[in-house]
Amino acid sequence: MSSTISINPATGEKISEYQRIELTEALTKVQLAKNTYDSWKGKPFSERSRLMHSLADVLETHKEEYAQLATNEMGKMIGQARKEIEKCIWVCRYYADKAEALLANKPVETEAAKSYVTFQPLGVVLAVMPWNFPFYQVIRFAAPALMAGNTGILKHASNVQGCACALENAFKEAGFPEGAFANLNLDSKHIKDIIEDKNIVAVTLTGSDPAGRSVASIAGQNLKKTVMELGGSDAYIILEDADLEMATDLALLGRLQNNGQTCIAAKRFVVVDQIYDAFLDRYTEKMRVAKMGDPQDESSYYGPMARADLRDELHEQVLKSVEQGGRLIMGGVIPDRPGAYYPATILADIKPGMEAFDNEMFGPVASVIRAKDERHAIALANNSQYGLGSGVVTSNKERGEQVALQLEAGSSFVNKLVASDPRMPFGGIKNSGYGRELSGYGIQEFVNTKSIWID
Repeated sequence: MSSTISINPATGEKISEYQRIELTEALTKVQLAKNTYDSWKGKPFSERSRLMHSLADVLETHKEEYAQLATNEMGKMIGQARKEIEKCIWVCRYYADKAEALLANKPVETEAAKSYVTFQPLGVVLAVMPWNFPFYQVIRFAAPALMAGNTGILKHASNVQGCACALENAFKEAGFPEGAFANLNLDSKHIKDIIEDKNIVAVTLTGSDPAGRSVASIAGQNLKKTVMELGGSDAYIILEDADLEMATDLALLGRLQNNGQTCIAAKRFVVVDQIYDAFLDRYTEKMRVAKMGDPQDESSYYGPMARADLRDELHEQVLKSVEQGGRLIMGGVIPDRPGAYYPATILADIKPGMEAFDNEMFGPVASVIRAKDERHAIALANNSQYGLGSGVVTSNKERGEQVALQLEAGSSFVNKLVASDPRMPFGGIKNSGYGRELSGYGIQEFVNTKSIWID
């Protein structure tokens, strides 16, 4: 029997080893999830809400333990890991309190004696989740799915199986019935078998666009609903009237938060010509000061990438971008130290056709792009295969709103980095995927939107 090994990316040392399960055992877990669904779907919202609040309590009780686990397994800064658990708690309580209203019957005026739309659960939902937010990504799917009356099966990234096991245990500790939520530590080659199982009714995936294409293709062939939250190369437009300190502060956090490994992080900075040089100078100063170090050290600004192979792939992208004409301002050299560290890196004069413009740079690398004016900046921002998040920095909020409305993305923020919020829908367009998570739009993705007509 094979196993998955957790490696501490800050040291390169082995943390733990987790035995994979065989396909037959995985399918047994899926069958249990279906059996549990048959009773869970009839539970009143009050009972589901009680258990979801209980899950929030469990997460709060174990916050430090879970934060340490995320930091050890994928290198997240310890302070950011604690905030991740806090956000999980927020999402759990949001849906515990709001799900009943979000899924309330909606009357429709027709010639019928009574007509309305009702929202009913579908069944067992499979979630294929990434390592970069090992707790939050899972809760973001599970809280609305279970509050809607579905049950959930998790196929988590192999390098964060400690987090996956902790989540499964958290649902048990909260009092959810066995089978309401289960983790499958299964070889990825078996994902197709799980999706094709008759008990799986829908799939949600957060990850790369190649992974999304593969999973969506299998689900599509089996006529199963999917939600895809895929890669991003978010553009942030810096207009000439922007507060330079605010713009560079946002750019610093945008590229170094979660060690640069966030789908909705600012990755391409499209700066109008009038302030391009000033922005680049100030941004470079701030990036040089940011401390790279141990993620357990509260004084570190950013830490290692999640795995050495991912660090090496990012470095190849940097080298390719320089070969294509990009200007390396700082960074771009793998440090001679243990762990999967990569320095804060700035690539300037990036243009369409270059690696750092066309593809996602999933790590602490910033691409700075020169635009002639606002119109040109919008065109450059939209010249992307991705459309997850976007932003604009300007001292004129009305101008910012008009620019935001023209950006081709699932989210556009003015004077703030894009962030997910349970009150707002989250998702992308183009190669960044389809469907929405969070808010009422998210909880309605995995329900039967059913018309009732009584003559």
